[in-house]
Amino acid sequence: MFPLPLYGHRSLAEVLPALLRALGLPEPESDLVVEPARAAALLLVDGLGRELLDAHAADAPFLSSMADAGPVTVGFPSSTSISLTSVGTGLPPGAHGVLGISFRVGGELLDSLKWTSHGAGDAVDLREALVPEQVQPSPTAFERAEAAGIGVTVVSQRVFRGSGLTRAALRGGRFRGTHALGDLAAEVLAALAGPERRLCYGYHADLDAMGHLHGPGSVAWRMQLAQVDRLVQRIAEDLPPGAVLAVTGDHGMVSVDRIHDADTDDALRQGVLLLGGDARARHVYARPGAADEVLAAWRAVLGDDAWVVPGEQAAADGWFGPVAPAMRSRIGDVVVATRGTAAVIRSEAEPLISRMPGQHGSLTTAEQLVPLLLVRS
Repeated sequence: MFPLPLYGHRSLAEVLPALLRALGLPEPESDLVVEPARAAALLLVDGLGRELLDAHAADAPFLSSMADAGPVTVGFPSSTSISLTSVGTGLPPGAHGVLGISFRVGGELLDSLKWTSHGAGDAVDLREALVPEQVQPSPTAFERAEAAGIGVTVVSQRVFRGSGLTRAALRGGRFRGTHALGDLAAEVLAALAGPERRLCYGYHADLDAMGHLHGPGSVAWRMQLAQVDRLVQRIAEDLPPGAVLAVTGDHGMVSVDRIHDADTDDALRQGVLLLGGDARARHVYARPGAADEVLAAWRAVLGDDAWVVPGEQAAADGWFGPVAPAMRSRIGDVVVATRGTAAVIRSEAEPLISRMPGQHGSLTTAEQLVPLLLVRS
């Protein structure tokens, strides 16, 4: 089997609470401990897996020299919208309810990255029909920090200002939009300056993009890692007094070459009402009365390429952490986590991502483990 995410101890949900404790807030204790600081920044590098960083340490000498407080597990599914919501709320997926790249909310399949309808047709903006603050109603760590008098800044790509995922996962404080590495570094440093207590969250997306497009560990991925390394070094060199910088990722990544297409395989389509998730982690929502049939079919087709279990079992076994009653219906009747180099793509509904060699989302250590690296001024 696989090691479950370390919810409540060493998962992404514990990272911001540890930084808030360092700033003097009475957040819940965990295995993650950060020494007291006046200001704290968390830089999340999309796609920065622990095993990938270890394998390519020569391309990231500064990151590899930082104090290592990790690794931590990201949670299931190990994909961006789920992980960012765990970071932003300090809650595991079963509690915050963002349970897949796409997942069912009511009768709608929500694309949680774009906050639109999901499927082969034209996407419909769902920010009014599925209000982000209602889909994910728990207060964020940024809102808690702001209420305690801490100056809070979220630094991310300009296009994400006001997006559904930003509103659900990262609301609170002021949002500073960026265009490139230069203003990302400058905005993080500006957010930490001054004598007051400050908290800053920064986000960098391009390492993940290189992994998807060219494969994790490819030449393009390694060159982007070197750019991330320089970014972190530049921020660290100019940290204001009393500040701490933490660096983590939202998932690792694997190369895939064993492909099952859920849009063209009749056995995988039979009895399925909706199909959510992504290529390495699927929520299969069955038609009424067809859950057992769907479970048997997916097990037969995928075999050793995946862990395929009833949704009730995945919830009971702790894949998502403690599941709030209001969030249970969002979990598939069947939950799939692929193994090895396998992926369950959707060539019609997800044509772009289905062609990419790098994927993530499952429960393997390559996808689950991310670093937690610290440096102080």
